[in-house]
Amino acid sequence: MNEQKRVFHSGNELAALAAKQIRYHVMGYYPITPSTKIAEYLDELKAAGFSDVRMIPADGEHSAAGICYGACTAGGRVFNATSANGLLYALEQLPVQSGTRFPMVMNVACRTVSGPLSIKGDHSDIMYTLNTGWIILFAKNPQEVYDMNLCGLKIAEAVALPVIVAFDGFFTSHQERVAMIFENDEDVRSFVGETYIAPYHVLDPENPITIGAYMNEPDIMNNKYQLYLAMEEARHVIPQVFQEYAGITGRQYSVVQGYGMEDAQAALFILGSSYETAKEAVDQLRKEGLPVGVFTTNVLRPFPKMELFQLLSPKLTGILAADRQDSYGAEGGNMSLELKAMLQEHASSIKVISRIYGLSGKDFYVEEAVSMLRQAYAASLKQEVEVFDYSGRYQGEEEADRQQYFAPITLSRSTPGITSAETLEDGSIKIKGGTVRDGLQMPRRLAPGHGACPGCGIPINVNLLLKGIEGNVVLLFHTGCGMVVTTPYPKTAFKVSYVHNLFQSGAPTLSGIVAAFEERQRRGELPEGDDFTFVMISGDGGMDIGMGAALGTALRNPRMILMEYDNGGYMNTGYQLSYSTPKGAKTSTSHVGPAQYGKTMYHKDTPQIFSATGIPYIATVGENQPADFIKKAAKAARYAQSHGMAYIKALSACPLNWNDNPRYERSVIDAGVNCCYHPLYEIENGITTLSYDPEEKGKKIPVAEFFKMMGRTKHLIKPNFEEIMEDVQREVDRRWERLKARAESPVL
Repeated sequence: MNEQKRVFHSGNELAALAAKQIRYHVMGYYPITPSTKIAEYLDELKAAGFSDVRMIPADGEHSAAGICYGACTAGGRVFNATSANGLLYALEQLPVQSGTRFPMVMNVACRTVSGPLSIKGDHSDIMYTLNTGWIILFAKNPQEVYDMNLCGLKIAEAVALPVIVAFDGFFTSHQERVAMIFENDEDVRSFVGETYIAPYHVLDPENPITIGAYMNEPDIMNNKYQLYLAMEEARHVIPQVFQEYAGITGRQYSVVQGYGMEDAQAALFILGSSYETAKEAVDQLRKEGLPVGVFTTNVLRPFPKMELFQLLSPKLTGILAADRQDSYGAEGGNMSLELKAMLQEHASSIKVISRIYGLSGKDFYVEEAVSMLRQAYAASLKQEVEVFDYSGRYQGEEEADRQQYFAPITLSRSTPGITSAETLEDGSIKIKGGTVRDGLQMPRRLAPGHGACPGCGIPINVNLLLKGIEGNVVLLFHTGCGMVVTTPYPKTAFKVSYVHNLFQSGAPTLSGIVAAFEERQRRGELPEGDDFTFVMISGDGGMDIGMGAALGTALRNPRMILMEYDNGGYMNTGYQLSYSTPKGAKTSTSHVGPAQYGKTMYHKDTPQIFSATGIPYIATVGENQPADFIKKAAKAARYAQSHGMAYIKALSACPLNWNDNPRYERSVIDAGVNCCYHPLYEIENGITTLSYDPEEKGKKIPVAEFFKMMGRTKHLIKPNFEEIMEDVQREVDRRWERLKARAESPVL
């Protein structure tokens, strides 16, 4: 056996270690809980100089999958990791990868698919991949995550199909266990192959090829048949690879596993980390004299139906199939259905009952496993037992009092008349009033009872925005810190109507609400005279993954406001780099070390991007100048009510991840404005106006003064990062000079 060493790591960390040892060419990725730590840890290794995997942060999982596919067509070894809705967002790309026969490995830390939003672990995501043509291995513990990542690549390249290594989110992904890994990376590469010689790729000028050509019947039939043959070949390759791996590690894996199955009369079929818990339940019931067992599969695709059937005892007459997801309307999750199909093929009379359990990470205890085994035993005796049910559900209260925590904010309460508007000859809007004192008359649509961190800029910025918007309001938040801390079921911090949708879907969703309002109003279905200001709140990287959809919405120009609280990172998943993160900043996916200085890209200039869509109003704001903020909010509302879409961007503090003092956040924002990192201006009907000129006020400071106030960037003040700091300063100065030039122009 090859030399190995003992480590204490989580499943996510072991997946990253496997990727480092394999030495993949490329990892395209996008953060999503609970798989994010894979990219974070691999970046840590890269910053320390231990890994040279090229890591490309995508703007969303769909793009991450595209990056990976592109790298595969170039003959590279490629790696990815995702979860839940991220996997579904990328789903369209999965059949493209398998249908054109390019191998790679993707880790899936299984998690609940929303809505409603939940970040806990179950199997509702992985089951969507069963028909994508990917081989799917399922790891039950961190050791298996490491081992299956190594075996997975070898299997993928042997049959020219991509491989998913799936495991339980938060259980296996985050649980730290003692594991054995190869001492020398060379031994890993010797096992998987030092290099991969792709049978075809796009980087051979002597043999140019076309990948993914347009194809009709009967060619598509043959293409899919070849994919089927490759999957059938995998049935033979997987055990061979497992056997070879056992020879160099001493860890023997089989396609299926059973415990107490030799003479079992009743058995539990269950996936993932729950298998170990169920084994304890088998031991407990065996002591009572009940002949029960448990079995599982380490491979979901190709489904090992023959091996599973051979595992069953001749005495077996009852099975409870436990699924951590439901195939709604089929009375059983996907594994229940496949198990029943397998038994039908063998004309088996074994009774199968199905239970849905553990959704949204609900803990699976020995007691629940015991209960399931008792139900399986009852079924084996042909006693009356529910064929399908949810385990652990509870009866809701049909007559429950739906308490209204806040009095509705009526039109009269939300229209105190703190601002008035005048349309000037050039079509621009002039706002009168809107002082901070005026804003005190406006009721809060967002209640103080939220769960944001002390010093968080999100509630501050949202409340300042809403102080300037009179009348009825409908709010939409996409996923992010702002959403998570304000709507923990069954309570809400909102006193007005509120909708949530996913990052990439926020702007289209709100535009749909606007369209329905306008059409229902046109048809006379709503009270005459009713009007609303429709506001979307974005942040936490929402203008990365959601940028394409937001720009498409802006081009349609619906009557709505999009406000971005720019906290410079994917804060709700633990501060990974965003395209709006400052260059050089330290994040959990842009570590600082001997081989890396932090984020390598400049921060994204979102207002200028939106200006290219031609929407009528764009503004930047800061909590350090609240009166300016309120007036711009009022102006945005006027434009949204009569002209079309308005976009507002606020620099929003995140003391937890900026690593600064929550007490002084207004000073930090003030420095960000005075160094022109976040200049304050408006673009009204295409014409740029500076709202505040720190040079004119004698307050302009170097960017370094702003950066040194935050732990995420203060390392850039050190002499060894002087070149990076100068580069950031040049870019901020360049943007500021261009902005001033636009402000001086009568047409820009």
